[in-house]
Amino acid sequence: MVMAVSFERYGRLYYLDPGEFRPRVGEKVLVPTDDGPEVAECVWAPQYVTEDIGGLPLCAGIATATDLDRDEQNRQRRADARVIAKRTIREHDLPMKVVGIDFVDRRPDIDQLVIVYFSAPHRVDFRELVRDLARALRARIELRQVGARDEARLQGGIGPCGRDLCCATFLKDFEPVSVRMAKDQDLPLNPLKISGACGRLMCCLKYEHPLYQEFNAKAPALGTAVETPAGDGVVVGHNVPSDTVVVRLAASGRRCACSRADVCSPRQQYEASDTTTPDAAPVVPEASAAPEQPEPTEERRARKPRRRRRLHHDDEGETGQ
Repeated sequence: MVMAVSFERYGRLYYLDPGEFRPRVGEKVLVPTDDGPEVAECVWAPQYVTEDIGGLPLCAGIATATDLDRDEQNRQRRADARVIAKRTIREHDLPMKVVGIDFVDRRPDIDQLVIVYFSAPHRVDFRELVRDLARALRARIELRQVGARDEARLQGGIGPCGRDLCCATFLKDFEPVSVRMAKDQDLPLNPLKISGACGRLMCCLKYEHPLYQEFNAKAPALGTAVETPAGDGVVVGHNVPSDTVVVRLAASGRRCACSRADVCSPRQQYEASDTTTPDAAPVVPEASAAPEQPEPTEERRARKPRRRRRLHHDDEGETGQ
């Protein structure tokens, strides 16, 4: 069985093995972490899956009133530490931006630990800042610098599509994205159009790029003369999601959308298909036959005059008769 939990509302999902527990949607459960059990909300109730999934962490149990009180106190401590960290950074006049605060109080080697995630345009000397934060928060301080993508992941937000950010919900790893992907999908190369909330190229450009690559490899290019059920025409556009090609008909000049299979030649359709019809004769590979040796160029050039002379003599013979 598998269940899913989330530490924050509309946050990333984490999958667990429920074990002997059967929490309902909305209940608080304990999730094992490196810093001890943490409270999370059950998003998907335990359910059976067809595949055998191993290696999932085991649910530590249902959160009690004591666990809920401790989690609420940690939330308040994180909010207070965020305010103190911002004020201290402003006093030191450092080009830093606080992204997130993590409060740990269950590690056996330390009493309390405050992890401050920040972003900065370059490396920052924060040695004096750490001493002042440790004195103000009365805890051990650890500063971690994150990039633009990790900043968007920690803060969350709404993307240009109107939905929650992929990195803050389900995306685990950041895959490389290039401008070439936007070109292959015929998207405008305006940075404001293809950039996400982090200011980098949108991660969703990677999702449909393999589909566009496959379509462009098999579909006729723009300006190619093709034959359609409605008549001959020229390809003037592609519609990859619907797997169609826009053709301008030569007879009427109007445009029509045709399936990619209709405008491709029979040879291309045959090569694209991996199977043949049952009635078709078995195809003998060309490699089995002995390859013919190409004739030398000089012999081919020498034969042409002889053929012409032979034909000339034949014509003369017919004329004489």
